[in-house]
Amino acid sequence: MGKCLFVTGTGTDIGKTFVTGLIVKKLVDSGINAGYYKAAISGIETDAHGNLTSCDALYVKNFAGLKSEISDLVSYLYKEPLSPHLAAKINNRPIEFSKLERDFNSAKNSSDFLTIEGSGGIICPLRRDDKEIFGIDDMVKKFNLPVLIVALSGLGTINSVVLTVEYLRARQIPIKGIIFNYFHPGNIMEEDNLKTVEEITKIPVVAKVCEGDTELKIDINILKSFYE
Repeated sequence: MGKCLFVTGTGTDIGKTFVTGLIVKKLVDSGINAGYYKAAISGIETDAHGNLTSCDALYVKNFAGLKSEISDLVSYLYKEPLSPHLAAKINNRPIEFSKLERDFNSAKNSSDFLTIEGSGGIICPLRRDDKEIFGIDDMVKKFNLPVLIVALSGLGTINSVVLTVEYLRARQIPIKGIIFNYFHPGNIMEEDNLKTVEEITKIPVVAKVCEGDTELKIDINILKSFYE
């Protein structure tokens, strides 16, 4: 049974999947039996024959060179680019926590280092109906996952990072570090954002990712130490 790390973002469209791909590729390139799992993906794209052409899991699979089938990497796929709980309602295909647990355990048993990617931010609803209510944070808590936070480097990130950190702390979810995405070295605001976030949260920024990076600039042993 492998070690795990959950990757969350400070919001949606902050490049969390891109960074997750870099993380998994770093592990694979180091000769590690690495895996990937995501509970639900909405906004997928298919061709005229219904074949999957674009989604987060497919990107990570291709970028990192994973051999697994998409069905082993993600539990639920929806076409609508909406919060998973709403996409599930529209399709009358609710997310079952029992399936998430089975699929997660299967992925965990198939790899030595499993990277789990969230949907949107840490407060992302997965199901909200008259039968059950739970979100990404409940899944993370239930599976006892440590968290790595991906954040944008620019204006507004101090607020979003600090709020994410404080919410995780309130739920007693361990935080391993922060990654700044779309970072521009030498940019006075982004350099100050990094410093200020570290000072306020006491959580280290463990890596800085620039647009177009093909490798995560972090020591492999440090990266491995985040997994539990």
